[in-house]
Amino acid sequence: MRKVAIIDYGLGNLRSVYNGFEYVGAQPFIADSPEDMAGADCAVLPGVGAFGDGMQILRDNGWLNAIEIFAVKDKKPFLGICLGMQLLAKEGSENGFHEGLGLIDGHVVRLSPDDDKIRIPHIGWNDVTAQAGSATYEGIDTPQDFYFVHSYVFEPDDPSVISGTCHHGQVFAASVESGNIWGVQFHPEKSQAAGLALLQNFLKAVPC
Repeated sequence: MRKVAIIDYGLGNLRSVYNGFEYVGAQPFIADSPEDMAGADCAVLPGVGAFGDGMQILRDNGWLNAIEIFAVKDKKPFLGICLGMQLLAKEGSENGFHEGLGLIDGHVVRLSPDDDKIRIPHIGWNDVTAQAGSATYEGIDTPQDFYFVHSYVFEPDDPSVISGTCHHGQVFAASVESGNIWGVQFHPEKSQAAGLALLQNFLKAVPC
């Protein structure tokens, strides 16, 4: 049974993520400190809130080096959810410029709808369309509804890492996939059967 470390840095709904991975047959645990990651096969960085706040907390509590070792040096599977996906980027522009984890080259910017009637933040269910060959959505028919809550989006430098797209006044990356590093802007743990199937894909497509 794969051990999944769910990083607790104070900015996420950990219980829902925990329950989701437990339901699909993993052995999740809450990682309260960077040292806890050592025994994990996979790791998840959930999160809601602001980019700068998230990075500051990770930095202040010693997570940056642990994440670098886990995801880059050891190349273990790493999944960012919502804010966690945005933090994978090299930089973010929410409330000023902030350096990100830099696990996938790109930057995070505010949604810029092409229609003034489109509401920001983007909250609720919306269709995601998978890119051809994406392991993220293997066995999931798309377009498929997933649950979103966000105002900012990740724009990767290399469009080929985008595994799924969504439209909310503009087309944006709903998910990214770069080797062992995955990210989803939506909340799979709140997206019913399709979300659980995606968590299962993360466990099986990137061997732990």
